[in-house]
Amino acid sequence: MNYYLHEVTTAQDLRKFIKFPNHLYRNHPYFVPALNADEFTTLHWKKNPAFEFCKARYWLAYQGNKIVGRIAAIINFKHIQKWNQSYIRFGWFDTINDIEVTKLLLSAVKNWALEKNLTAVHGPLGFSDLDHEGMLIDGYDQLGTFATIYNYPYYPEHLQQLGFEKDIDWKEYRITVPSQLDPKITRASEIVLKRNHLTMPVIKTKKELLTYAPQIFKLINNEYSHLYGSVPLSDREIDHYIQAYFGFIHPDFVPIILNEHQKVVGFGVTIPSLSTALQKCRGNLFPFGWFHLLRALRKIVIADLVLIAVNKQYQGLGLNLPLMVHTWEVLQKRGISQVESNPELETNANVQSLWKTFERHQHKQRRCFIKYFNE
Repeated sequence: MNYYLHEVTTAQDLRKFIKFPNHLYRNHPYFVPALNADEFTTLHWKKNPAFEFCKARYWLAYQGNKIVGRIAAIINFKHIQKWNQSYIRFGWFDTINDIEVTKLLLSAVKNWALEKNLTAVHGPLGFSDLDHEGMLIDGYDQLGTFATIYNYPYYPEHLQQLGFEKDIDWKEYRITVPSQLDPKITRASEIVLKRNHLTMPVIKTKKELLTYAPQIFKLINNEYSHLYGSVPLSDREIDHYIQAYFGFIHPDFVPIILNEHQKVVGFGVTIPSLSTALQKCRGNLFPFGWFHLLRALRKIVIADLVLIAVNKQYQGLGLNLPLMVHTWEVLQKRGISQVESNPELETNANVQSLWKTFERHQHKQRRCFIKYFNE
């Protein structure tokens, strides 16, 4: 086949880059498209604050006039400095089932990396931990989520044939929300708060929630710093994420724990599953995408666990209990019986233990692959 690459350098090309998966997975029962507007903001060179410390290039693979693949290459200088790893990241990778397309796309990433004296390529990863990451390697018959990548089974097969190996895995669980919570858990939750002089504010409006948002993201910076590939979010990135996502999150779904100085020392974020709504709107908010999303927020069947963190000084004291109890009460009130954990690093023992008392089963697994250029 005669394939060739075209580098994305204009907004028009970037829109083609963003929309390609919607064609590749058209009418696929498990693929959940991202919102095109969000993708454009994330990938555009002048819109994403991460470009203050990242460089990125994007390519489309063509056969004649038809797009057959895409890939993003990201050099994150904070990652290189923090982890002392001269790696380039790849992400936003999609292709038809032809290894020649995969080889062509990854060769563009490698060539740029070698120009910059980098030593390895790993991914799928984004600019930060809050972008989509990890290639699906198990669970192809499960509906995707707003926060994850869906891909065909041949994706990891292509990478393995080209010499890529496992760097780390994420696990995902479907959790059953019990109809009754053990009274011992509720009582223990109350003791944890009282013993450690902690409170949980009753947040009634999104405006109130926004007052805590900067502290929440600073806690993420501190408590996620040891996790695979993490880099601290800048103040501009924090503002960007607050504006992008905190406007539609209902305060009920964000339990917050404060210490005696009214500082955030723990929180959790859960959102109603948007998967079906995103499938219906195909990534477009207009003209009718808003209707599907608003309906999903009102008629909730499944919820997605998105973020959780506890200040290091309070870890091991049981703060997960009041967060769990609050979340359970909200899920019960809204009639939600199933929860998606979303990706949990296989090495993150703390998050792995959070829901161990609930009925759950692992139904997906995803992987970050790596290939060193001297191999």
